[in-house]
Amino acid sequence: MRHIRLIAATGTAVAALALTACDNGTGTEDEGAARPKATVAAAEAGVSKSPESGTPAQDTADSGTTGTSTTARTQTLGAKPAASATRKGQSTGRSVVLCNGTNTSVTAQPLNRPLNHMLLTVKNTGGKTCDLPYYPVLRFDQMQWVPQADESTQPQAVVSLAPGESGYASVLLSAADGSGSGGMTAHKLTVGFQGMTPNSDGGPSATPSLPAKGVYYDSTLKVTYWQKDLDAISNW
Repeated sequence: MRHIRLIAATGTAVAALALTACDNGTGTEDEGAARPKATVAAAEAGVSKSPESGTPAQDTADSGTTGTSTTARTQTLGAKPAASATRKGQSTGRSVVLCNGTNTSVTAQPLNRPLNHMLLTVKNTGGKTCDLPYYPVLRFDQMQWVPQADESTQPQAVVSLAPGESGYASVLLSAADGSGSGGMTAHKLTVGFQGMTPNSDGGPSATPSLPAKGVYYDSTLKVTYWQKDLDAISNW
């Protein structure tokens, strides 16, 4: 009888252990390393790689110090190119000084060839490099209209004149075939300068001398853009 009771007690203990395993919600198959492997795989699937560092990025739910540092580092790396470009522009840039009637001398010379043309020459007489944007704004006597520029003569870059250097523009005064209208002789010329935006004020104008007999012009009057090289407009 004692042997039978021992076997019964052992069976009761085994049954109790089985019930305890079932009561933990995992079942008898939750043994060994199966659960840890599944947990690691799930964690790895939820982590993304940071393209900047190649290291796992912090989950957005993680409010720890490491997550904050990673975000700040990524933002800093993204801002570096723009900051570098700004510093480069500041180191190579210069303040723009415009060429106008205060820092240049201007001459107007009628030409025999090409026919009915006049050459404007602007020489930088100041101590700083100056820019000649766009084209001269001409006014003969009390003329009420502004001659237009030949767009085909626009240079690739703004003309800049170092101290002592000269820039040029050519003026077509009248049509060689007589097709122009409203012709008249002018005795005074005002040369206006533009700023860095079209039709803006570039500063004081200049009043170069004209021949004593004056200069004849008509409705075909037009000008070239300012040029650094005289050859660029020699055959215009």
